[in-house]
Amino acid sequence: MHDIWNPWHGCVKCSEGCQNCYMYFLDRVRDKSGSDIYKTKSGFDYPLQKDRYGNYKVQSGELIRVCMTSDFFLEEADKWREEVWDIIKQRSDVKFYLLTKRPERVHKCLPSDWGNGWENVFFNVTAENQKRADERIPLLLDLPFKHKGIMCAPFIGPISIEKYLQSGQIERVVCGGENYDGSRPCNFDWVKSLRQECVSHNVTFCFIETGTYFIKDGKKYRIPKKSTQSEMAYKSGMNYIGKPIKFKLCDNFGFDIHENELYVPHYRKNCEHCSSKLICNGCCDCGKCD
Repeated sequence: MHDIWNPWHGCVKCSEGCQNCYMYFLDRVRDKSGSDIYKTKSGFDYPLQKDRYGNYKVQSGELIRVCMTSDFFLEEADKWREEVWDIIKQRSDVKFYLLTKRPERVHKCLPSDWGNGWENVFFNVTAENQKRADERIPLLLDLPFKHKGIMCAPFIGPISIEKYLQSGQIERVVCGGENYDGSRPCNFDWVKSLRQECVSHNVTFCFIETGTYFIKDGKKYRIPKKSTQSEMAYKSGMNYIGKPIKFKLCDNFGFDIHENELYVPHYRKNCEHCSSKLICNGCCDCGKCD
Protein backbone atom coordinates (compact mmCIF):
# COMPACT_ATOMS: atom_id res chain seq x y z
CA MET A 1 0.00 0.00 0.00
CA HIS A 2 1.44 3.36 -1.01
CA ASP A 3 0.30 5.13 2.16
CA ILE A 4 2.08 2.89 4.69
CA TRP A 5 5.68 3.18 5.81
CA ASN A 6 7.01 0.44 8.08
CA PRO A 7 10.63 1.31 8.97
CA TRP A 8 10.58 -1.60 11.42
CA HIS A 9 8.36 -4.63 11.99
CA GLY A 10 7.25 -6.58 15.04
CA CYS A 11 5.93 -5.51 18.42
CA VAL A 12 5.45 -6.36 22.09
CA LYS A 13 1.88 -6.72 23.33
CA CYS A 14 1.07 -4.21 26.07
CA SER A 15 -2.71 -3.92 26.59
CA GLU A 16 -6.16 -5.42 25.97
CA GLY A 17 -6.26 -4.20 22.38
CA CYS A 18 -3.17 -6.28 21.59
CA GLN A 19 -4.80 -9.58 22.56
CA ASN A 20 -5.81 -10.52 18.99
CA CYS A 21 -3.30 -8.36 17.12
CA TYR A 22 -3.77 -8.54 13.34
CA MET A 23 -0.02 -8.31 12.75
CA TYR A 24 0.63 -11.35 14.97
CA PHE A 25 -2.12 -13.23 13.09
CA LEU A 26 -0.73 -12.39 9.64
CA ASP A 27 2.83 -13.25 10.70
CA ARG A 28 1.61 -16.57 12.09
CA VAL A 29 0.01 -17.35 8.72
CA ARG A 30 3.44 -16.77 7.17
CA ASP A 31 5.02 -19.06 9.79
CA LYS A 32 6.70 -16.11 11.50
CA SER A 33 6.48 -14.55 14.95
CA GLY A 34 5.06 -11.07 15.44
CA SER A 35 7.27 -10.65 18.50
CA ASP A 36 10.40 -10.67 16.31
CA ILE A 37 11.37 -7.00 15.96
CA TYR A 38 13.62 -5.93 13.11
CA LYS A 39 14.51 -2.97 10.91
CA THR A 40 13.05 -3.37 7.44
CA LYS A 41 15.53 -3.44 4.58
CA SER A 42 13.91 -2.15 1.41
CA GLY A 43 11.31 0.00 3.16
CA PHE A 44 13.27 1.81 5.86
CA ASP A 45 13.83 4.98 3.79
CA TYR A 46 10.61 4.74 1.75
CA PRO A 47 9.74 8.49 1.90
CA LEU A 48 13.15 9.32 0.38
CA GLN A 49 12.97 6.78 -2.44
CA LYS A 50 12.68 8.11 -5.98
CA ASP A 51 11.39 6.78 -9.27
CA ARG A 52 13.46 6.41 -12.44
CA TYR A 53 12.76 10.02 -13.32
CA GLY A 54 14.23 11.32 -10.07
CA ASN A 55 10.90 12.18 -8.47
CA TYR A 56 9.93 11.14 -4.98
CA LYS A 57 7.63 8.11 -4.95
CA VAL A 58 5.74 9.77 -2.06
CA GLN A 59 4.34 13.02 -3.41
CA SER A 60 4.06 16.35 -1.61
CA GLY A 61 0.85 16.44 0.41
CA GLU A 62 0.38 12.69 0.81
CA LEU A 63 -0.61 11.23 4.20
CA ILE A 64 1.68 8.37 5.20
CA ARG A 65 0.78 6.01 8.05
CA VAL A 66 3.90 5.02 9.99
CA CYS A 67 4.64 1.70 11.73
CA MET A 68 1.36 -0.06 11.04
CA THR A 69 3.00 -3.40 11.91
CA SER A 70 4.64 -2.12 15.08
CA ASP A 71 4.53 0.90 17.42
CA PHE A 72 6.51 4.03 16.56
CA PHE A 73 7.50 4.49 20.21
CA LEU A 74 8.41 0.87 20.89
CA GLU A 75 11.41 0.70 23.22
CA GLU A 76 13.11 -1.92 21.06
CA ALA A 77 13.13 0.58 18.16
CA ASP A 78 14.93 3.36 20.03
CA LYS A 79 18.13 2.72 18.08
CA TRP A 80 16.40 3.40 14.74
CA ARG A 81 14.01 6.22 15.60
CA GLU A 82 16.45 9.14 15.31
CA GLU A 83 17.11 8.29 11.68
CA VAL A 84 13.38 8.08 11.02
CA TRP A 85 12.80 11.48 12.63
CA ASP A 86 15.42 12.85 10.26
CA ILE A 87 13.54 11.42 7.27
CA ILE A 88 10.27 12.93 8.53
CA LYS A 89 12.01 16.28 8.89
CA GLN A 90 13.48 16.07 5.38
CA ARG A 91 10.02 15.39 3.96
CA SER A 92 8.36 18.45 5.53
CA ASP A 93 6.07 18.41 2.48
CA VAL A 94 4.46 15.11 3.53
CA LYS A 95 2.01 14.38 6.36
CA PHE A 96 3.02 11.56 8.70
CA TYR A 97 0.43 9.73 10.82
CA LEU A 98 1.87 8.31 14.06
CA LEU A 99 -0.11 5.94 16.30
CA THR A 100 0.96 4.57 19.67
CA LYS A 101 -0.16 2.63 22.72
CA ARG A 102 2.88 4.01 24.56
CA PRO A 103 2.33 7.76 25.03
CA GLU A 104 4.23 7.63 28.32
CA ARG A 105 7.44 7.10 26.31
CA VAL A 106 6.88 9.84 23.76
CA HIS A 107 8.39 12.89 25.45
CA LYS A 108 11.83 11.32 25.90
CA CYS A 109 11.76 9.99 22.33
CA LEU A 110 11.26 13.34 20.57
CA PRO A 111 14.13 14.92 18.58
CA SER A 112 16.15 17.71 20.22
CA ASP A 113 14.80 20.36 17.82
CA TRP A 114 11.15 19.37 18.24
CA GLY A 115 10.04 22.54 20.03
CA ASN A 116 6.25 22.72 20.07
CA GLY A 117 5.98 20.11 17.34
CA TRP A 118 6.39 19.74 13.59
CA GLU A 119 3.58 20.81 11.31
CA ASN A 120 3.67 17.61 9.24
CA VAL A 121 3.16 15.11 12.09
CA PHE A 122 -0.32 13.87 13.08
CA PHE A 123 0.00 12.14 16.47
CA ASN A 124 -2.63 9.62 17.64
CA VAL A 125 -3.12 7.31 20.61
CA THR A 126 -5.06 4.06 20.67
CA ALA A 127 -7.98 3.88 23.09
CA GLU A 128 -9.64 0.48 22.84
CA ASN A 129 -11.73 0.82 26.01
CA GLN A 130 -12.46 3.38 28.73
CA LYS A 131 -9.53 2.30 30.88
CA ARG A 132 -7.01 2.97 28.12
CA ALA A 133 -8.78 6.17 27.04
CA ASP A 134 -8.44 7.59 30.56
CA GLU A 135 -4.84 6.43 30.74
CA ARG A 136 -3.56 7.61 27.36
CA ILE A 137 -5.62 10.62 26.24
CA PRO A 138 -4.51 12.88 29.15
CA LEU A 139 -0.90 12.14 28.11
CA LEU A 140 -1.81 12.94 24.51
CA LEU A 141 -3.20 16.32 25.54
CA ASP A 142 -0.03 17.18 27.49
CA LEU A 143 2.38 16.35 24.65
CA PRO A 144 3.72 19.00 22.21
CA PHE A 145 2.12 18.08 18.88
CA LYS A 146 0.45 20.36 16.33
CA HIS A 147 -2.10 17.73 15.35
CA LYS A 148 -3.73 15.12 17.60
CA GLY A 149 -6.24 12.31 17.16
CA ILE A 150 -7.67 9.20 18.79
CA MET A 151 -8.00 5.69 17.36
CA CYS A 152 -10.63 3.53 19.09
CA ALA A 153 -9.68 0.23 17.50
CA PRO A 154 -10.19 -2.52 18.19
CA PHE A 155 -13.35 -1.03 19.70
CA ILE A 156 -13.94 -3.56 22.50
CA GLY A 157 -15.90 -1.53 25.04
CA PRO A 158 -17.98 1.64 25.44
CA ILE A 159 -15.90 4.82 25.56
CA SER A 160 -16.72 8.41 26.51
CA ILE A 161 -14.19 11.10 25.54
CA GLU A 162 -16.43 14.14 26.07
CA LYS A 163 -14.16 15.72 28.68
CA TYR A 164 -11.13 15.34 26.41
CA LEU A 165 -12.85 16.78 23.35
CA GLN A 166 -13.57 19.91 25.38
CA SER A 167 -9.86 20.75 25.21
CA GLY A 168 -10.23 21.59 21.52
CA GLN A 169 -7.01 19.71 20.74
CA ILE A 170 -8.50 16.55 19.22
CA GLU A 171 -8.92 16.87 15.45
CA ARG A 172 -10.15 13.41 14.52
CA VAL A 173 -11.55 10.24 16.08
CA VAL A 174 -11.57 6.88 14.30
CA CYS A 175 -13.18 3.65 15.50
CA GLY A 176 -13.56 0.13 14.16
CA GLY A 177 -14.29 -3.42 15.26
CA GLU A 178 -11.88 -6.30 15.69
CA ASN A 179 -10.90 -9.01 13.19
CA TYR A 180 -9.06 -12.31 12.91
CA ASP A 181 -8.62 -14.95 15.65
CA GLY A 182 -10.64 -14.40 18.81
CA SER A 183 -12.42 -11.28 17.57
CA ARG A 184 -14.44 -9.54 20.26
CA PRO A 185 -17.77 -7.93 19.28
CA CYS A 186 -18.27 -4.26 18.54
CA ASN A 187 -21.60 -2.79 19.62
CA PHE A 188 -23.28 -0.21 17.38
CA ASP A 189 -24.54 1.63 20.48
CA TRP A 190 -20.90 2.40 21.39
CA VAL A 191 -20.30 3.78 17.89
CA LYS A 192 -23.38 6.02 17.98
CA SER A 193 -22.51 7.39 21.42
CA LEU A 194 -18.91 8.17 20.45
CA ARG A 195 -20.05 9.82 17.23
CA GLN A 196 -22.49 12.07 19.05
CA GLU A 197 -19.73 13.34 21.33
CA CYS A 198 -17.59 14.16 18.28
CA VAL A 199 -20.45 15.89 16.48
CA SER A 200 -21.11 18.00 19.57
CA HIS A 201 -17.57 19.33 19.36
CA ASN A 202 -17.37 19.44 15.54
CA VAL A 203 -14.60 16.82 15.46
CA THR A 204 -14.29 14.55 12.43
CA PHE A 205 -15.49 11.01 13.18
CA CYS A 206 -14.88 7.92 11.06
CA PHE A 207 -16.37 4.46 11.65
CA ILE A 208 -14.08 2.39 9.43
CA GLU A 209 -15.41 -1.17 9.89
CA THR A 210 -17.82 -3.26 11.94
CA GLY A 211 -15.34 -5.98 12.82
CA THR A 212 -16.06 -9.70 12.41
CA TYR A 213 -18.74 -9.69 15.12
CA PHE A 214 -21.11 -6.74 15.25
CA ILE A 215 -24.02 -6.14 17.63
CA LYS A 216 -26.90 -3.99 16.42
CA ASP A 217 -30.33 -3.70 18.05
CA GLY A 218 -29.45 -6.57 20.36
CA LYS A 219 -28.62 -8.96 17.51
CA LYS A 220 -25.13 -10.34 16.87
CA TYR A 221 -23.95 -10.53 13.26
CA ARG A 222 -20.92 -12.34 11.86
CA ILE A 223 -19.30 -10.41 9.00
CA PRO A 224 -16.03 -12.16 8.04
CA LYS A 225 -15.25 -10.20 4.86
CA LYS A 226 -13.48 -6.90 5.58
CA SER A 227 -14.81 -5.19 2.46
CA THR A 228 -18.37 -5.97 3.63
CA GLN A 229 -17.52 -4.67 7.11
CA SER A 230 -16.38 -1.39 5.58
CA GLU A 231 -19.44 -1.14 3.36
CA MET A 232 -21.77 -1.78 6.30
CA ALA A 233 -19.96 0.90 8.31
CA TYR A 234 -20.38 3.31 5.38
CA LYS A 235 -24.09 2.53 5.06
CA SER A 236 -24.60 3.20 8.77
CA GLY A 237 -24.14 6.91 8.04
CA MET A 238 -21.94 7.40 11.08
CA ASN A 239 -19.09 9.27 9.36
CA TYR A 240 -18.98 12.98 10.13
CA ILE A 241 -16.75 15.71 8.73
CA GLY A 242 -15.90 18.26 11.40
CA LYS A 243 -13.65 21.29 11.36
CA PRO A 244 -10.85 20.94 8.79
CA ILE A 245 -7.37 19.77 9.76
CA LYS A 246 -4.92 22.30 8.34
CA PHE A 247 -1.36 21.08 7.82
CA LYS A 248 1.26 23.71 7.06
CA LEU A 249 3.57 21.90 4.64
CA CYS A 250 6.79 23.39 3.33
CA ASP A 251 9.71 22.56 1.06
CA ASN A 252 13.33 21.94 2.11
CA PHE A 253 13.96 25.69 2.18
CA GLY A 254 11.08 26.34 4.56
CA PHE A 255 8.79 27.93 1.99
CA ASP A 256 5.09 27.07 2.07
CA ILE A 257 3.92 24.79 -0.72
CA HIS A 258 1.00 26.15 -2.72
CA GLU A 259 -2.16 24.09 -2.53
CA ASN A 260 -2.20 23.41 -6.28
CA GLU A 261 1.21 21.71 -5.97
CA LEU A 262 0.00 19.17 -3.41
CA TYR A 263 -1.16 15.61 -4.01
CA VAL A 264 -4.90 15.28 -4.57
CA PRO A 265 -6.33 11.83 -3.66
CA HIS A 266 -8.36 10.11 -6.35
CA TYR A 267 -10.65 7.12 -6.02
CA ARG A 268 -12.18 4.33 -8.10
CA LYS A 269 -15.58 2.68 -8.21
CA ASN A 270 -14.71 0.25 -5.41
CA CYS A 271 -13.95 3.16 -3.10
CA GLU A 272 -17.41 4.71 -3.26
CA HIS A 273 -18.86 2.58 -0.46
CA CYS A 274 -15.70 2.21 1.59
CA SER A 275 -16.08 3.84 4.99
CA SER A 276 -12.34 4.60 5.19
CA LYS A 277 -12.54 6.89 2.17
CA LEU A 278 -13.03 9.82 4.55
CA ILE A 279 -9.52 9.36 5.96
CA CYS A 280 -7.83 7.55 3.06
CA ASN A 281 -4.79 8.70 1.09
CA GLY A 282 -6.48 7.65 -2.15
CA CYS A 283 -5.99 4.99 -4.81
CA CYS A 284 -2.47 3.72 -5.48
CA ASP A 285 -3.30 2.70 -9.08
CA CYS A 286 -2.15 -0.87 -8.56
CA GLY A 287 -4.56 -2.10 -11.24
CA LYS A 288 -6.20 -4.76 -9.06
CA CYS A 289 -9.68 -3.22 -9.17
CA ASP A 290 -11.92 -1.20 -11.44
